Amino acid sequence: SFGIYPDVGLKEARSKRDDARKLLADGVDPSENRKAQKASRNEQAANSFEVIAREWLEGQKTVVTAGQHAQTLARLQSDVFPWLGGKAVAEITAPDVLSVIRRIDARGARYTAHRCRGQISQVMRYAIATGRAERDRATHAASEAGDGVFSFCSKINAIDKR
Repeated sequence: SFGIYPDVGLKEARSKRDDARKLLADGVDPSENRKAQKASRNEQAANSFEVIAREWLEGQKTVVTAGQHAQTLARLQSDVFPWLGGKAVAEITAPDVLSVIRRIDARGARYTAHRCRGQISQVMRYAIATGRAERDRATHAASEAGDGVFSFCSKINAIDKR
């Protein structure tokens, strides 16, 4: 079944039927294909940056104060999740992280940019430890993206020395 009549029009149902026939001709069971696609979407959603970040932050509750926990969550929600939250953590690249950091820095919040880079890095390291990522793209952002990025990240890192 491709859906209920008022919700799925005749033209759309015929198109879905044709797609199913093509899959059958290629030796693929359309029902199993749909199940595999759904499982893949569910797995990707479970490995999104936001889900892993919230999981990491939940583990931090016992280590940090309630105020620090709330501030970190607010920072991630306002500055990071809108751009990285929906991406699978393994698919996040150094330029993705850099664009988030630059967006924060562009509004004059260099300290917040520095903190967010550190928190993105901590989430990525947590994802590595739990087997959901291979590399920490926040740490490698400068080396992967070029010299201009390196000087930018160096300015961000200089905050630590103050």
